Amino acid sequence: MQSPCIREASKACLRGCCRPLFLGLPDSSLPLASTPAYNFHGATQTSLHPNARFSDHESIPSLNDAFTYFVRAYPLYPDTQQIDQIRADEYNHLALSKHVCLDYNGQCLFSYAQQQSFPMATAAAYSSSPSGSPPFLHSPGSPFFNISHRSAKPNTQVGNCGQESEFESRIRSRIMRFMNLSEDDYSMVFTANQSSAFKLLADTYPFQYNRNLVTVYDHKSEAVELMVESSKKKGARISSAEFLWPNLTLATGKLRRLIVNKRKKKRKTKRGLFVFPLQSRLTGTPYSYQWLNIARENDWDVCLDTCALGAKDMETLGLSLFKPEFLISSFYKIFGENPSGFGCLFIKKSNVSFIESLVTSPSSIGVISLISTSPQFPFPEEPESTEIKTEQISKPGLQNQNLATPESSNLPKIGEDAEIEEEELSITGIVEIGTPFESARSTNTEMEINCRGLDHADTVGLRLISIRGRYLINWLTNALTNLQHPNAEEGFRQGLVRIYGPKIQINRGPAVAFNVFDWKGEKVDPGMVQKLADRNNISLSNGFLKQISFSEKNEEEFEMRKERVVEEGERTDRSEKRHCWISVVSAGVGFLTNFEDVYRLWAFVSRFLDADFVEKERWRYMALNQNTIEV
Repeated sequence: MQSPCIREASKACLRGCCRPLFLGLPDSSLPLASTPAYNFHGATQTSLHPNARFSDHESIPSLNDAFTYFVRAYPLYPDTQQIDQIRADEYNHLALSKHVCLDYNGQCLFSYAQQQSFPMATAAAYSSSPSGSPPFLHSPGSPFFNISHRSAKPNTQVGNCGQESEFESRIRSRIMRFMNLSEDDYSMVFTANQSSAFKLLADTYPFQYNRNLVTVYDHKSEAVELMVESSKKKGARISSAEFLWPNLTLATGKLRRLIVNKRKKKRKTKRGLFVFPLQSRLTGTPYSYQWLNIARENDWDVCLDTCALGAKDMETLGLSLFKPEFLISSFYKIFGENPSGFGCLFIKKSNVSFIESLVTSPSSIGVISLISTSPQFPFPEEPESTEIKTEQISKPGLQNQNLATPESSNLPKIGEDAEIEEEELSITGIVEIGTPFESARSTNTEMEINCRGLDHADTVGLRLISIRGRYLINWLTNALTNLQHPNAEEGFRQGLVRIYGPKIQINRGPAVAFNVFDWKGEKVDPGMVQKLADRNNISLSNGFLKQISFSEKNEEEFEMRKERVVEEGERTDRSEKRHCWISVVSAGVGFLTNFEDVYRLWAFVSRFLDADFVEKERWRYMALNQNTIEV
């Protein structure tokens, strides 16, 4: 008998508009969806100011006034104050830096306070030790574990063909619990980053027999391009989904034709690999879970890309129904402070042939091992040629900040750049539960790995994280579309900002792609917008939208001229010739994002309403005679 959650998932529409965010939660936890009187779209439109349109950056409401309207429209937002408390207590450096961080994806392993407090905790443990002899002490700033990648082999992490350290085993177990994956069902390989995980999968997958690779990405991804390049060398046929202009929804007809098996006879081999994210990292466009099921029913191996998912989103998948053969995820160290980290490739244990290929593969590029620096977790000896790269995390001072309220001007601020795909190969900040002395003193208690970044997400839970992200990203989308240039023609106003992908939508992902246009209707270079934002302590992403399909040729030509589409040199395949590539700016909302972060971005973008500001900054940009603005 199927649960109501599974039945709901099986009915999800293929365009993704009905994607159930709360799969696995009881109906009582769905106040927005279960209350007919609550009009989410209407509430969002009034969350800024009733019937408000802004044509002057000086006319936008103050932070406190905007927050008052925001809470009035979203009365459940104060329920997420627990996140504000975590941010104030554990990520105090964000307030000190006054830096808005909207350019990251992935999961944060550790908290900043955890990293900072570890040396002090060990010192305190030493001074209070009855024996007078210290437990294992770290000098300030020393990493709790390092990463080795030269001698790492996949066979130490999958199957029974190698010895892995107890430390790696504990880290793996903690990540798999967070990912809502069973160690009975999946093996996991540590990789240098997301790109390495994609390439390792492509290098090992039997494309010589299962000849097809189908990807579903509305943007340029270096990780996916590495997979495509490696697959082509093995003779794979590459196909990509298309996205319909202007909302960038999936062209469901074409995708169905790509993956549905026209032959009714069951195949002896798989048709190939179907690589699928549940939402776009760049635009926040959601995609239906049902594509996983359709691919499975039509003899495809499925790789689920979870890198764009938010904290706890894996609990929405209902993996009892959808169990992909592969999953790829990525983790970084500390939100707003240290962007380096590692990637993970999860392999379904029932996929015996792939695991055997991985174990016997001579290639280990991108595979890493975690090396503990604690004697509690000794690591097997490695060859002398093993290279270990380490780094130290800087430690600015800490101060306490008040929580955000409509009456307070001390709203917490967010931190620095946290890009996920870095080549850094070291990890810091994992500590034992309790103080180090307590752990050493309790001889009968197993040493545990305390990843407080993951612990915080587990404590807050899916419901609060989801509604907070939903409110913030929809408010930002609505606020940006309410910035309009004044025009001499009565009754006509031209929007300052163009949104790509979903607008106000309850189930949209936590990212929005946009561009800024001046009063003449000319597109402001996204690279310039990003650099000017950086000058204002706001970190944004940029990227290229691709695989866009227009219904009419005239519309395509018009949009290509308006968008200043990237031309020759950016396309790598003739099949992409009729698709334009549109450069965009993107902002992503994460677990620790607060209202002041999205407000500050909105206030910055509103400055482009001033024609003098646009022209002055453009001339300064051109005068530098280079592609970036020096900050």
